[in-house]
Amino acid sequence: MPVADGSAVAGEGNNILFQGKPLMLTGMGIKVGDKLRDVKLAQTDLSMIPINDTKGKGKVRIISIVPSVDTKVCEQQTHYLSEKNMGLDRMVELITISIDTPFALKRFAEEAKISNVTFLSDYRAADFGKAHGLLLKDLHFLSRALLVVDKDNKVRYLQITPELAQLPDLEEAFRFARKLVTAS
Repeated sequence: MPVADGSAVAGEGNNILFQGKPLMLTGMGIKVGDKLRDVKLAQTDLSMIPINDTKGKGKVRIISIVPSVDTKVCEQQTHYLSEKNMGLDRMVELITISIDTPFALKRFAEEAKISNVTFLSDYRAADFGKAHGLLLKDLHFLSRALLVVDKDNKVRYLQITPELAQLPDLEEAFRFARKLVTAS
């Protein structure tokens, strides 16, 4: 599976591609240096939690955003995050966010035997997607993206894949997160 080169821009009126066809993003947009907007997401037990209050509060967090864990590329992205982080999961919180229902995320995590990733769902009103400009307007899915957020909830790394069918550069996000951990 090819890894995306570069990043699209989040927010209202910007586009990404899916198999060469443009898809419009909607929402406020986010860029490196912005604070992560504190919206509530559903956990796999249906309880709601503000994104800034997850178990990694006060730690560096890698947030992997996928359209649906039930697609091959999203499955690969989530497994890579979980299995290829070279011990980062002991120092940072790994989070996957999608519009899938909490039930689907729980089933996926159990079947995939992934226990080192926090799964959060934006299924209710896509508040996370809208607040960060990552919602695909016509499809009501989240765009594929990676964020590295520092202990103060500031976005320090952001990649929105320009082509939805491509993986983000997880290795680059891992390197960036590792630098933040060693600097603090």
